[in-house]
Amino acid sequence: MSRIGNKPIAIVDGVEVKVNGSEVTVKGAKGTLTNTFNSAISVAVEGNEVIVTRPSDAKEHRALHGLTRTLIANMIEGVSKGFSKELEVNGVGYRVAKQGNDLVMNLGYSHQVIMPEIDGITIEVPNPNRIIISGPDKQKVGQFAAEVREKRPPEPYKGKGIKYVGEYIRRKEGKAGKGK
Repeated sequence: MSRIGNKPIAIVDGVEVKVNGSEVTVKGAKGTLTNTFNSAISVAVEGNEVIVTRPSDAKEHRALHGLTRTLIANMIEGVSKGFSKELEVNGVGYRVAKQGNDLVMNLGYSHQVIMPEIDGITIEVPNPNRIIISGPDKQKVGQFAAEVREKRPPEPYKGKGIKYVGEYIRRKEGKAGKGK
């Protein structure tokens, strides 16, 4: 029995959900998201709720049941509230800026790292060592944040690099016994 899959998804005000076979379209204030799900799982809009049901208790159907329900819930939350990830840049001389639609980063390389803003993603730089990535699609926001972090991941000795806000970086001790 899928506890997650059986929960109905409440449709918040200002959000419109359309089901066309295995394709679900969600419209809201932050944008429109469309996703195609496995045709074995049935999705229905009943009144003010979205109901996800599965045809049998086969292992594949049980797995898809909870997944489909969670993805639709994330789509509804994304078009109403949106998702965001915050990144922090640590290091002497490391800084970021936004020029037009590009994120320009000075990360200790001999060149600037430039990442263009992609569709459905908004980049904000409130100060030179903080990046806020937001948008309605949870997967796109997380993927873009991971790609930005990948440009200079935090290192364990001094903690220099790009990390998520609240991420714990395991620190290591430097060379021991120096001076003997």
